[in-house]
Amino acid sequence: MTTPAAAPLEGQHPTPTRPHAAEQAAPRTTVGEPTGVARQGVRTACLSDRQPGDGRYPVAWLHISAPKGAVPTATSRCLCGWDRSAIGHKRVTALIQAHADHRTACPLRNPQEERAAA
Repeated sequence: MTTPAAAPLEGQHPTPTRPHAAEQAAPRTTVGEPTGVARQGVRTACLSDRQPGDGRYPVAWLHISAPKGAVPTATSRCLCGWDRSAIGHKRVTALIQAHADHRTACPLRNPQEERAAA
């Protein structure tokens, strides 16, 4: 009499002895066009979302942070390379004034060629 083979544990599959190709999925049949798809694209969807500008763009930024009960901080930056920061009431106040002074002396806002011509 032969002893029956032990039943394999659940979830374990016997190891294949040689490699085999993966099974190919059955081709899907498509009839007609997919629903909800426009036949022709909407023309305005391809246009850029740019607003007509007036030629102005930012050159200098002054960022002040003064939370209630905390020490205020400020940074002043400009595209010409001006980059200053301050911590504390007196220094932030001085930086605000320096930022205003820089606006009148900045070479990007006031080109030297125009000054010489005038």
